[in-house]
Amino acid sequence: MDALREHIVKSLNGGQAFVGYKEALEGVNPKLRGVKPNEDVHSVYEELEHMRRAQKDLLDFALDPNWKPTEWPKGFWPEPCHVPTEEEWKKTLNGFLSDQRRAVKFAKDENIDLLSLVPQTENTYLRELMIIIEHNAYHFGKILDIRKSLGDWK
Repeated sequence: MDALREHIVKSLNGGQAFVGYKEALEGVNPKLRGVKPNEDVHSVYEELEHMRRAQKDLLDFALDPNWKPTEWPKGFWPEPCHVPTEEEWKKTLNGFLSDQRRAVKFAKDENIDLLSLVPQTENTYLRELMIIIEHNAYHFGKILDIRKSLGDWK
């Protein structure tokens, strides 16, 4: 099981098959955080705030016995076309990275049997971690495409 936990932690941290989350997100041009390359695409801020909200919800679902479902889709996305202030951006970025560390701690916790079911559900703890990994990788790829489209990526 130790090897499984190590693989999960590496995947949660990113940076194996793609650039790491922290490295890529800290260099976003503040003037472009809320800009959409076209009307059919979200902004970097919208994508990251969505990732933050979804990751927090998945962690709370797995770890908080008092978890209550978030309204879909309203509770998972910021207002469209919202241009974040510096304070909102930092809250989103730091919240995402903090919950990413929380997910790593969860994956490393040997008191949690990753193959057991989350109480009151048919989902394993491993499934919840895999959803976080897949969801973050998908939306992170979109963020990099948005940054490329805006000329804000190396």
